[in-house]
Amino acid sequence: VKLQAGDETSLAGWKLLCEASRGEFQSIYDRLEVSLEERGESFYNPLLSDVCKDLTELKLLEESEGAQVVFLENANKDKDKTPFLIRKTDGGFLYSTTDLAAIRHRVTEEKADRIIYVTDSGQAQHFSQVFQVAKLAGWVPEGVQLEHVPFGLVQGEDGKKFKTRSGETVKLRDLLDEAVRIAREDMKGRIEEEGLEWTDANDATSKVVGIAAVKYADLSMNRESNYRFSYKKMLSLSGNTAPYMLYAFARINGIRNKLGEGVKQDATISLAHPSELLLARHLLSLPELLGEVEATLYPNRLCDFIFELSQRFNQFYENCPVAKAPTEAEKESRAALCVVTANTLKLVLGLLGINTVERL
Repeated sequence: VKLQAGDETSLAGWKLLCEASRGEFQSIYDRLEVSLEERGESFYNPLLSDVCKDLTELKLLEESEGAQVVFLENANKDKDKTPFLIRKTDGGFLYSTTDLAAIRHRVTEEKADRIIYVTDSGQAQHFSQVFQVAKLAGWVPEGVQLEHVPFGLVQGEDGKKFKTRSGETVKLRDLLDEAVRIAREDMKGRIEEEGLEWTDANDATSKVVGIAAVKYADLSMNRESNYRFSYKKMLSLSGNTAPYMLYAFARINGIRNKLGEGVKQDATISLAHPSELLLARHLLSLPELLGEVEATLYPNRLCDFIFELSQRFNQFYENCPVAKAPTEAEKESRAALCVVTANTLKLVLGLLGINTVERL
């Protein structure tokens, strides 16, 4: 309450904590290549009193046991209305007040027409009620969408809540470090088997693979489902994993590079073999899929798409010689399919926030 009221001592302590946190968060954002515009709770603090004032004028805000609430209808009409707390008895504001202030600001000042809230599924009821109040107050004009995008829990391999051996919450920084360490050890082992030396380029690649593995493991799952976190599974070179997809891209890109002048930008693509047709049809389905993912916000469908793409490319490559195609026209056509496949893989991985590598 003191902090919300602007108490100088409370504000000074809060600013110190914010600066320390901001520095730590930024180091993680940099590793993940995430950029954002900060809009913390404090940004909306000056707007909270007006939320209560306007809800009062609209005759939506009522007093209940000393607190200020909005009563909402239950889905079960036989039950009493549910009180949604806006201001506590001591005058303090809550997340609910801040969320309402944020909706108003985003709609009126930032002109947002689609506002997406990504939190764990346990917050579903809270956001349902926030959206109800905002609509009752007339703060959500026609054409503006408010969407809660829930996600499930990350579990350990034992199916229980993901924790360290000492029972503490796993820090994202430590998780990324471990993924990169395992990726580096795996790459070193394979490079040593080939009798090659470890280079700075190899080290950079291992970092890309480790970070990609963590991102892909999360994004490849249905976001509403709980999933079991496993370094072994996520860093595997087989199956629907980041290392496998990065390997698939590097392999196809390598084929393209070997063809060199055999790749024509204006090549006419002819589809005679069934595997060519299957590959082309799958590639052509991407625009429609992107529209569906934009609407439903299930990124795992993009992961499924590129995994199936890699399988269809393998079938194509096994059945349709490229460099040794029977005719020059077929060579150019198949080389073009390789280029389109590599470019599509890179595009979709980029949409998932994953960088590609030339060799793995």
